[in-house]
Amino acid sequence: MAQKELLHQSLLQNISFTFSRSGGKGGQNVNKVNTKVHASIPLSKLEGLSEKETALLRLRLKNNINSEMELFIDADDERFQERNREIAVERLEGKILKAVIIPKKRKKTKPTAASKEKRLKNKKIRSLIKANRRVDL
Repeated sequence: MAQKELLHQSLLQNISFTFSRSGGKGGQNVNKVNTKVHASIPLSKLEGLSEKETALLRLRLKNNINSEMELFIDADDERFQERNREIAVERLEGKILKAVIIPKKRKKTKPTAASKEKRLKNKKIRSLIKANRRVDL
């Protein structure tokens, strides 16, 4: 949990924002105010991640990493720049946390005796239904 908090703090300290005009809802306001947020953070500034997690992050989020090795994201959901800024930080943190999860390996199991018996029983019933459809000449 401490690593998650460290990651959150490093995000808040090192993230840089650029703003532009956003399409979508907002009426005339959309043509005057820069509400779209482009957030980026250099991968080297991310704290709370191990070397293995950083490598996983680079591999899984390669489409969100630019040539300067910065992880970036855009947000233009809301009419307000401040809310879009919050959304961008939340999404960035969520993407990072989701990308560094290492899934557990599946343990192979064999079907139980009861499930084998049930399958064979259903197979026999199906066979009888189809056999009864046949017309003997």
